[in-house]
Amino acid sequence: MLLFINEIFSIGWKDVIDIILVAYLIFAFYNLIRGTAALRIFLGILAVYLIWKLVEAIGLNMLTEILGQFIGVGVIALIIVFQQEIRRFLLMLGSQRIIDNRHSRFLFWKILKEEKEMEYENVVNACAEMSKTKTGALIVITSDKNELLDIQNTGLKMDAFISKDLLMNIFYKNAPMHDGAVLIHRNKITAAKCILPVSRRENLPADMGMRHRAAMGISENSDALSIIVSEQTGKISITKNGEITRGITTEQLSNTISEFLN
Repeated sequence: MLLFINEIFSIGWKDVIDIILVAYLIFAFYNLIRGTAALRIFLGILAVYLIWKLVEAIGLNMLTEILGQFIGVGVIALIIVFQQEIRRFLLMLGSQRIIDNRHSRFLFWKILKEEKEMEYENVVNACAEMSKTKTGALIVITSDKNELLDIQNTGLKMDAFISKDLLMNIFYKNAPMHDGAVLIHRNKITAAKCILPVSRRENLPADMGMRHRAAMGISENSDALSIIVSEQTGKISITKNGEITRGITTEQLSNTISEFLN
């Protein structure tokens, strides 16, 4: 016990950095699984690990050996239980941009950027019109790095330029492709009537329907931006990185898409 106390007071600067980095990783992982059933499993495993280190420090050899074996097998169990969360964490790391494209000053990039934003204004205009008529819609804009081919394969593949009329026809209440999501990748509508993974979070509001839960699900499993138009209220919402913002204006939607593309 005295040895354990001495070790605490002999912590160096490297140990402090080590503790800060581990704490940050735990906090980042907690944010990913917050509100899901996986959170309780994570807290349980963390509690077992802390108890193991405590009994090891105290010197309870038999209990230390038992818990050590459990922790050893638990690494494989962690990968299985948290496979979706680990996938999200790696996607989040992979989607971080080292250079902010908004600072680019090349003329050709400015032209391409303006053309792209003009294309996506059609999305904003379609959402504004569908909001007025309370036409339910779910649109997923993918990043340049992740085309979401697995999601494309669940729907009807397309290769169409973005237009307000096309989006409104797809989501028209009696249209055959009304249900499901539209995927947009690099200024093109790549698929419609796509099936998205539904969020497993338990803390979502009760008034959130399947469109909102599906939008949350894809944002938890990819770096895509999702846009939802509520069929009940006509309100526009967006999801990104497992977070939802509800009841936004068309101006806010336009700014969000612009920031996402850049």
